[in-house]
This record gives sequence, C-alpha cells and structure tokens, in this order.
Amino acid sequence: MLNSDIRVMLWILSRTSRSTYLRGRERDSIQHATRRKSAVMTGTSSTSNGTFGKITALSTWGAMFVAGFLATTAFDLWGQFLSPTLGFATLSPHGLARSLLGSLGLPNGNFIGYYVHFFVVGLIGYPIGWLFIFKPIWKAIFGQTHWFIPSAIYGFGLWVFAIGGITAIAGLNFFLGFTGITWIALVGHVVYGIVLAAVLAIYDRNS
Repeated sequence: MLNSDIRVMLWILSRTSRSTYLRGRERDSIQHATRRKSAVMTGTSSTSNGTFGKITALSTWGAMFVAGFLATTAFDLWGQFLSPTLGFATLSPHGLARSLLGSLGLPNGNFIGYYVHFFVVGLIGYPIGWLFIFKPIWKAIFGQTHWFIPSAIYGFGLWVFAIGGITAIAGLNFFLGFTGITWIALVGHVVYGIVLAAVLAIYDRNS
C-alpha cells in the first residue's frame, strides 16, 4: 500500500513538473512572438517616418519655389508696371544681372539676364536665404515672432545686397547714385520679402 502511494505521488509530481515546463515554454514563445511583433512595428514606424520626412522636405522645397515665383512676380509688377504707371522709375533687374555677368566675362544676353533674375535669384537664391539663413538667425535672436517685420527687414537686406553690393561688382554707380530707381528698388525688394514670407507662412499654417 505504501509503495502504491509513493508511485501515485511520483506520478503526480512528474505530471506537475511536465505541466509547469510546458506552461513555461508557452510563455517564452508568447514573449518571443511579442518581441518580434514589436520590432517589426518599430521598423515599419521608422520607415514611415523616414518617408514622411522626405515628403515633407520635398513639399517644403515646392512651397519655396511657389513663394519665390509669387514674390518675384510682385516685384516685377511693382517695378515694371505700377511704378512707371504712377510716373516713377522703371526697374530693370535683368539689366543688373546682365551687367554683373558681363563684368565677370560671362554670356550676358537678354535671355540669360531674365533667367538669372527670375529663376536663379527669385526662385532659388533669395528664398533659400530667407528659409535657411535669415529666418533661423532671426528666430535664434528674437524668438518666435510674427513674420511681417522680419520679412520687411529681409527685403531691406536684399536691397542693400543687390543695389549696394552687386551694382558695385558690376561696375555701376554705388546704390545707382541714389536716384529715383534706387528707392523704387527698395520698395520692390521689401515687397518681395513680405510676399515671400506670407506665402511660406500660409504653407506652414496649412501643412
């Protein structure tokens, strides 16, 4: 009878140990599967974030080109239509580009002059200056402010750069002799800066 009881107890212990072992294996399998699923989800999330970052960067460049186009159009509308209509001087930014190219010994035909003014400067150069140079510096110094004042100051800076600096390099009078066209150019560059920043601000608000 005693031997029978001992055998029963050993059988119960063996079954309990086996059940405990199987439950442990099952728990380990579940944990392993959970870790794999988490790793897959994390990888998918990282890939999605990377793709989103690329899309965001592309959309930012697209917005920059649109803003540059509209700002350059506003500049030309003021300088070549509104200003002479009101009896003031007529701006000729492609003429300044041609003078600069000629002073550097480069081709300076009409097409090249318009190309440099509208595409190289208006759509690329000045928008990059605002988005990646002036705006970050302004934010680092003054914090987050409304875009209007810094954009007007940026336009003023573009006027100093173009009419004060580029004219000197091109062999023209310093600030074009401070004649009427000098001040028309000042208004045009400030308008450019304001329109550029306004379009990009609308993009930021809606993106």
